[in-house]
Amino acid sequence: MEPARSFMGFVLLTSAVVLGVTLASQYWGGLAPCELCLVERWPWGVAIVIAFVATMVGIRQALPWLALLVSAVFAVSSGLAFYHVGIEQHWFAGPSACTASGTAADTLEALKAQILHQQQVRCDEPAWSLWGISLAGWNLIASLVMLGCSIAAFLQTRNPVWQGGTRRGTV
Repeated sequence: MEPARSFMGFVLLTSAVVLGVTLASQYWGGLAPCELCLVERWPWGVAIVIAFVATMVGIRQALPWLALLVSAVFAVSSGLAFYHVGIEQHWFAGPSACTASGTAADTLEALKAQILHQQQVRCDEPAWSLWGISLAGWNLIASLVMLGCSIAAFLQTRNPVWQGGTRRGTV
């Protein structure tokens, strides 16, 4: 199989699995996503579209640029996931729409308005964790791994000095 197709096939499969597990945890596992969780899904969907098109077209010369493009997508995904983890850990404040607000209502009407405009699922409280790592934390790990793989693919295709254990261009 051509390197462009195999790498982009890897990106396609991995992204589909990550997004599929996320959707399964929501629809079959009952984990309602917060506002940031929904935003964090977009880069995975973009990676699926890029990888699908690249797999169908499969132009070997485009692999460095495709790897660079998905590197940018996974860098954005890593940034969003880091931001969400930081909000969960209270390293920095998150959007007021999905975090605990410290403002007290002055009147009963203000309290009612504050309650009605509050999100059901808060971004600063992890709904689920495995080994102490929240879903946002797992997303950060997956995004960083995919970013590393994409950068490695870019560097390998831009400068393929070694191939198959022998130096290229020598007899």
